[in-house]
Amino acid sequence: MIHTEVSEVAAVTMVERPSMKIMLIKRVMDWILAFLSLPLLLPVILVAALITRLSSRGPAIFKQQRVGLNGKIFTIYKIRTMVHNPSGHQEHTVRGDKRITKLGKFLRKTKIDELPQLWNVLKGDMSIIGPRPEREDIVEQYAQQNNFYRIRHIIKPGITGWAQVNNPTATPEETIEKLEYDLYYINHLSVRLELQILLRTIGVVSSMESL
Repeated sequence: MIHTEVSEVAAVTMVERPSMKIMLIKRVMDWILAFLSLPLLLPVILVAALITRLSSRGPAIFKQQRVGLNGKIFTIYKIRTMVHNPSGHQEHTVRGDKRITKLGKFLRKTKIDELPQLWNVLKGDMSIIGPRPEREDIVEQYAQQNNFYRIRHIIKPGITGWAQVNNPTATPEETIEKLEYDLYYINHLSVRLELQILLRTIGVVSSMESL
């Protein structure tokens, strides 16, 4: 259980930063997986983007600023799954969210909407596996509630992660539970755990059980 009263400085000392060796191996694995899979998945991305553009008003690709490694802001790319809002949607996505389009529901369940983030991986903004990135205002909100929250940023955010395969239907109210999974992942980062998450991600996508 994470104690919210622990200071942020003390919290850092309670989480072990992954070694340079494992981070180098992780980066090589990221690059190889993204480089090999992006050409194969590009037709899927293009078809999904085209249908999105034709089936609802607004751009096919959704872009948003997120917090990444060491608090650096980067632009994340996704296939749009919600009705277009020029000013952006500020509220968390919830179960049965009316803003999600019919196509968007399918794209979310199959994780096809996340595939453009392979470009983020190639650019070095993200990893295949890691804590999911959030908007800066959301990070500030949860960092005020729990001093461990910013520690998620000592590694790159990911397309999938330990929290996502253990609780694929998690809601915003379960953020602290997801944080515990993220910190466990950071403390136990290894090639074996990476492969385990990849395999379990395939299971989550196949079952279409995520939110």
